[in-house]
Amino acid sequence: MALGQANSADRVEAIPLSSALGAEIRGVDLRQPLDAQTSARIRKIWNDHLVILLRGQELSEEDQVRFGESFGPLNRSAKKRAHHNAKNPAIMLISNIRENGQLIGALPDGEMQFHTDQSHQETPCSATMLYALEVPSTGGDTLFANCYTAYETLSDELKARLEGKRALHAYDYDNASTRRGTVLKEGIPHAVHPVVRTHPDTGRKALYVNRLMTLSIVDMDPAESEALLQLLFDHIEQPEFVWGQVWKPGDVLMWDNRCSVHARTDFSAAERRLMRRVTILGERPF
Repeated sequence: MALGQANSADRVEAIPLSSALGAEIRGVDLRQPLDAQTSARIRKIWNDHLVILLRGQELSEEDQVRFGESFGPLNRSAKKRAHHNAKNPAIMLISNIRENGQLIGALPDGEMQFHTDQSHQETPCSATMLYALEVPSTGGDTLFANCYTAYETLSDELKARLEGKRALHAYDYDNASTRRGTVLKEGIPHAVHPVVRTHPDTGRKALYVNRLMTLSIVDMDPAESEALLQLLFDHIEQPEFVWGQVWKPGDVLMWDNRCSVHARTDFSAAERRLMRRVTILGERPF
């Protein structure tokens, strides 16, 4: 769309990215405000496909925040941190770039295991949006798995076994930010959530465990818990449930943390990677 051309729901196209999940949205310029019809059309595509991609965008921080707010209130950092050094406290930087020897962003390096954002919090975010500014020549891709499909393809016996079960989620920012920890250390943020959660908008059930942050199933023998979790992790991450985003500058990607998990592939530390992130507030899982 040309600069300054108003968005219209009639121009919005959705092109599926895979049989697993994901859709590219065309016909939208995020520099322009969305009217109610366009916003509703985009939300419907997002609910249907779990992940939406808009390519070739040229966004200011204000543009990105405005688009995020069309899905709900944003998480805003109350603390001044290096990775929140953007003008707007709703913006978080994901980057390996250093200025004056200091990282300007969070989660700078390498592979990151499958997870859903903020599952270690009592009220996790509903959605995450990344806007790519600089990307490495290869690697640093983001993989997504469909947790609706993962739940729906479980055997009836396993579904019955998971009924009413709750799991402990924890995230050690300093020592296990990209690979799973196994022990809940003192002071580590943690929360307990249903193993199967219900999406508040679609009413569909999804597995809500992930390899990075889910430590154990509550009130279950530790060995049995670990065996069951490993079975669920492997099931969720099957190739037929997964689609991968190969980033280009100008890509905007938003995903639903309530029904998907995502991971990051490795990339060279010698190449720059810079993303701007916003998160949309969510609700307590049920």
